[in-house]
Amino acid sequence: QVQLVESGGGLVQPGGSLRLSCAASGFSSSSMGWFRQAPGKQREWVATISRFGSTNYADSVKGRFTISRDNAKNTVYLQMNSLKPEDTAVYFCNIPTGALAWGQGTQVTVSS
Repeated sequence: QVQLVESGGGLVQPGGSLRLSCAASGFSSSSMGWFRQAPGKQREWVATISRFGSTNYADSVKGRFTISRDNAKNTVYLQMNSLKPEDTAVYFCNIPTGALAWGQGTQVTVSS
């Protein structure tokens, strides 16, 4: 059974940091990605990492966010630094095509 469980979100002030985790089970994929959905907006891609560590980022987060993975733990991480109010969203993980059933996500709120 495919399962994606995101965690690590919260309320943070602008300029702050958070580290998100995604525990994946029930499937094997060479690449994983993070996505986010802000209120009233469509879900958007944030970052992707291959099994061997190659990464890609959306322009809006490049230089601030870092995606990583622990293959032994089937876990993907998103380190978010220099957070901005526009980063406020529910964050999800999935394979890059977004074809798996979505988890519940983890809420990130950036506000003073």
